[in-house]
Amino acid sequence: MNIGIIGAGNIGGTLARRLVDEGHSVAIANSRGPETLADLEEQSGAEAVGVEEAARERDLVVVTIPAKNVPELPDNLFEGVVESTVIVDTCNYYPNERDGRIEAIEQGMTESRWVSDQISRPVVKAFNNIQAGHLLEYGKPAGTAGRIALPVAGDEAGAKSSVMSLVDQLGFDPVDNGGIDDSWRQQPGTPAYGTDLDVTGLKGALADANRQRPAEFTG
Repeated sequence: MNIGIIGAGNIGGTLARRLVDEGHSVAIANSRGPETLADLEEQSGAEAVGVEEAARERDLVVVTIPAKNVPELPDNLFEGVVESTVIVDTCNYYPNERDGRIEAIEQGMTESRWVSDQISRPVVKAFNNIQAGHLLEYGKPAGTAGRIALPVAGDEAGAKSSVMSLVDQLGFDPVDNGGIDDSWRQQPGTPAYGTDLDVTGLKGALADANRQRPAEFTG
């Protein structure tokens, strides 16, 4: 797979390493320019590129940046990008720690629906509820007892299936979490967030989620 990653923080950098190790061709970008990613490029084997290049001619693009920075992405970022390109959103909304108040999310829009609206493309929500260190180190072969499960939400069946296959390849059991408007079940403050649950445990956590945001995740 030819994969672009926009964002070189903990999750973006970890995905770059893991995906290269799995044989994918990976390009990674940040807001400061490819010259600032020389160390990551050397360590991971991913190619450091500009933001626009990370979105061009890819099978899949991961957007993994702070929520507050999503509106600052180039307006033409996905202009001319074929509809079959799968876009993965890992963003989490932290109004008090980092992002400030985003009114649409405060009024009940899921984080990923908001991201989708900002970039004018459908997205699949994944890789947002696991710690980067665990994503790097805790992947296990399929069938391993206690294998960590990760939720995947999206409206387009083909795109979601592609991401679920990638989750499995990285060593985790994918769990279908419905459409993008169901992705609130894996947002910060829910039982599925920041936990290392197996399939049964994750399905229970998703079912037990409360739509009301905890105070620490409310702006």
